[in-house]
Amino acid sequence: MSEDLNAQIREMMDLPAETECIEFKEVKNDYGFDKVGKYFSALSNEANLHGKPAGWLIFGVTDKLTRKIVGSNYRLTPPGLDRLKEEIAQHTNYRITFVAIHELAVDEKRVVMFEIPPAPRGVPTTWKGIAYGRSHDSLEPLALYEIEEIRRQAPLDDWSAKVCQGATYADLDPEAIAFAREKYKEKYQEKHRDRAKEVDEWDDLTFLTKAKVCSQGRITNTAVILLGKSEAASLLSPTIAHITWVLRDKDEIEVDYAHFGPPLILAVDRVFSKVRNLTVRYISGETLFPLEVTQYDPWVIREALHNCIAHQDYRQAARITVTERPGSLMFTNRGDFIPGTVQSVIERDMPSDQYRNPFLAGAMVELNMIDTIGSGIKRMFRIQRDRNFPMPDYDLDEESVVRVTIPGRLIDERYTRMLIERKDLTLMDVIALDKVQKGRPVTREERDVLREKKLIEGRSPNLYVSASVAAETDTRADYIRKRSFDRAYFKDMVVAYLQMYHEARRPEIEGLLLDKVSDALNEKQKREFIKSLLKEMRKEGAIVTVGKTRGAKWVLAPSSSKKV
Repeated sequence: MSEDLNAQIREMMDLPAETECIEFKEVKNDYGFDKVGKYFSALSNEANLHGKPAGWLIFGVTDKLTRKIVGSNYRLTPPGLDRLKEEIAQHTNYRITFVAIHELAVDEKRVVMFEIPPAPRGVPTTWKGIAYGRSHDSLEPLALYEIEEIRRQAPLDDWSAKVCQGATYADLDPEAIAFAREKYKEKYQEKHRDRAKEVDEWDDLTFLTKAKVCSQGRITNTAVILLGKSEAASLLSPTIAHITWVLRDKDEIEVDYAHFGPPLILAVDRVFSKVRNLTVRYISGETLFPLEVTQYDPWVIREALHNCIAHQDYRQAARITVTERPGSLMFTNRGDFIPGTVQSVIERDMPSDQYRNPFLAGAMVELNMIDTIGSGIKRMFRIQRDRNFPMPDYDLDEESVVRVTIPGRLIDERYTRMLIERKDLTLMDVIALDKVQKGRPVTREERDVLREKKLIEGRSPNLYVSASVAAETDTRADYIRKRSFDRAYFKDMVVAYLQMYHEARRPEIEGLLLDKVSDALNEKQKREFIKSLLKEMRKEGAIVTVGKTRGAKWVLAPSSSKKV
């Protein structure tokens, strides 16, 4: 332990400057008790705001840029440091105090490291009624917006960890427990074979405790959700732990449905068996024979469903739903998308530091249902890309609802061949191009990257695949249709029409041009384009209007010499 702390303090000393969560003090002997309390409050709040596991107050190290170990005699004589935890707790809210106070010898000099817990979720840590914070190396009352930021945090109340009132071991399904044992052994088979072998020697209650499904031998809500008998679902009331599968046809008419209750560890495969996972064929360009793949990768379906189970807000008393439509599967669960954005999940190769149901998520990790490093969503995108299928779509527009759609058919086979040929594209490139293909908006950063790589053309929001990509994938006709013709071409058409028919109202000109304007524009945008074109021709002196606004007609200007 002391070796780890020695290494840790060396790393802290090597930082270019003190951070909001670390404070060095050259304390030889005494240091004001009130100052210690203020730093406790400040470092606790900053650890919360910066997502750190602890704040650190360190005595015996100079706080200058070039740090040195000088040692400290702080509270070296009785009563020493023993009573400091209790003394601090007397003046903080909720009697918060140090996680630990470490005394260690560094370069044969005494250093004291105070390990300070982050402020509890939703509650700033106060000292004598005041919440303190850091501004660079200054100690001052915590800013109002920072106080509000902490207060907006939902208090960590893990419903999934609570004991299910009235539930006993007899309410758990033996088949589900046996299946859970096999999944647990799968998880530890490679890295911890001894533990995997021991599983068969454990009785069920020992296994459930070690698998973090039960807590101290008591049946939790998690245990009933994952392993409970179907009739045990009533013990969770008023909350609901059900999955509903619905099949809809192309007209959104409900064709079939089924409900699945606990044990949800078994329900996942039962839902999977309902999905019509048909075979899709496409030409890869690498062979004359078509590739045959299923619409959906089994791992992706299970991962999406496992995520719904792990992150469902069960207290909203709503079902998890799987809606199957021709060519897609949509998974819906209740609760906010905690990471905030899908892009942040894709870009970060690290687990989320927050979970709605930490106890349930931990049990699902132990039972090999979800990945311990939290990379499941990113892997879903990679699998879809490797299969040359469209990317998953996350709909987060409705408050406290997450919808994930997994496409099960190709958008455009020629575009699919581009994915096969362009292995140089990053996952983020493919995700952005996927949005363009679907006509979805892209961010400015995504647009700039795609432009730099010459993958798209057009003006936002009407972007389309560029000529170079179209040429590679044989989508030239589609490219020309979306790129549209030069404005001069449309002006010549208007002039030719007026030379032949002498006059034209707006609807007649729109009828002439609408089907020739770029398909990258919608109907309203096409009409705006024609309006802008006519206004431009009037300013150029090529045409003029005759009559009142409602019945106005366009005619050639007397000075126009254009001919067919």
